Amino acid sequence: MTFSILVRDPETGALGGAAATGSLCVGGWVLRGDIRAGLSASQGAAPSTFWGEDVLTRMRAGRPADAAVAEVTGADPGRAARQLSALDLSGQGAHFTGADNTPQMAGSLFPQGVAAGNMLADAGVVDALAEGFAAATGPLSLRLLAGLRAAEAAGSDSRGLLSAALLVLRHDHAPLTLRIDYHEGDPIGALEALHDRATSGAYADWARQVPSPEDPTRVLDRLPPARG
Repeated sequence: MTFSILVRDPETGALGGAAATGSLCVGGWVLRGDIRAGLSASQGAAPSTFWGEDVLTRMRAGRPADAAVAEVTGADPGRAARQLSALDLSGQGAHFTGADNTPQMAGSLFPQGVAAGNMLADAGVVDALAEGFAAATGPLSLRLLAGLRAAEAAGSDSRGLLSAALLVLRHDHAPLTLRIDYHEGDPIGALEALHDRATSGAYADWARQVPSPEDPTRVLDRLPPARG
């Protein structure tokens, strides 16, 4: 029902994930992240939000992504209906796809990242997602959006798309978590427009001043302009 990508920027240590689906609320269902642990994407025919949290807990305790994924998926008797990706702080990725998910299904590891999907129009959508990200330039968030567009162009979710989401975690900035929970026309386009608003103007200026992992007590050094 979904395609997703998780990546680590080796230059900054920032973590980023993006996902899109032919169903509702992909951000709330799929993407999880912790700058002290890594990223996860829990999806599939019967996705488990517990998987997404449990794999982060294990990675925060020091387990590498492959071991964490194996432990979480192996303990669940319903794993055949689920799919899980994880990325640890070193950039090592891992993925699991249960056999009872709806074809086409695929998972792919690449340097500093992992991509996966199910109910795809073509298994090549996952490779296109990773390749679209790798070929893009600019900030991590824009490269992730480019990956979503490349996956859409390669076939997308077999039903089309209704929701899309983006998550970026940085040491020097508050989390960027953007979600389009329902959009019949172009959820990726709506996500791109929301990203433009969230990373420019007064909102972006304010977001740069709130607490971040490396400065958890930061306060505003200037107030945003009054609105009447």
